[in-house]
Amino acid sequence: MLETSTLTAGDLATRDVVTVHPHTSLRFAAKLMAQNRVSGLPVVDEDNRVIGMVSEGDLLTWRDEPSENQAWWLNMLSEGFELSPDFLDVVKSEREKVRNVMHGDVITVDEAASAERVAKVLVEHGIKRVPVVRDGRLVGIISRGDLVAAMAKS
Repeated sequence: MLETSTLTAGDLATRDVVTVHPHTSLRFAAKLMAQNRVSGLPVVDEDNRVIGMVSEGDLLTWRDEPSENQAWWLNMLSEGFELSPDFLDVVKSEREKVRNVMHGDVITVDEAASAERVAKVLVEHGIKRVPVVRDGRLVGIISRGDLVAAMAKS
């Protein structure tokens, strides 16, 4: 149905995109998802370039424990001494950042991409949403639901 559509990614995209930065806390990202009723958020840098995606699945699989590698470093640093609770709090808070759970291999589409191309990207990559970019910067996002709505209107 979308192969005859003249709609572009720019036409279909939700423009008011809720985003997070790599240093955003996981709890705040979860709050944003719940408040905005979205299942994933683009992670952007200071120039609004998409550098990752964080999803409900990422949050659900996150563990509040140091990785083996991190535990090894903490043990090596302490060398038999007790580490400062303040230092351990900082280490813990750094583990609770979006950058530690986001997927950095982000698929995007240009705003000039056809609706058919957007659908192919979603299906081929098994993703539920795709950021829409112009000159590498985020301008919108398209979900599977957006495409289904476009199909229903045509």
